[in-house]
Amino acid sequence: MNNYETVFITTPVLSNDEYTRTVKKYADLIEKAGGKVVHKEDWGIKQLAYPIQKKTTGFYTLLQFEVDAQFIRKFEVEFKRDENIMRFLTTRFDKHALAYSEQRRNKLSGKSKKAEA
Repeated sequence: MNNYETVFITTPVLSNDEYTRTVKKYADLIEKAGGKVVHKEDWGIKQLAYPIQKKTTGFYTLLQFEVDAQFIRKFEVEFKRDENIMRFLTTRFDKHALAYSEQRRNKLSGKSKKAEA
């Protein structure tokens, strides 16, 4: 099992329910493949650097997960087929990126090493 992170941008014309269903769809795909979603962040609607499909904003979402490497190709094909997804990027974590990600999550949740000691 490898650690991955995917950031994807969904179209801003989705309702809250449609957006939630879209994110849940990809989390469920990971779990059906025997993986585990480690962390999910909704970054909200943000301005795009350049128009995509004549849209200047989009909903950003980050998924961190553990899954077998063969699954990534199928996962990305699903992103390409989904008309609600404007852009996506999947990266594989090495041990340093994994440590940084964990520190970042702890910082966001208000945990620190001093508080744990």
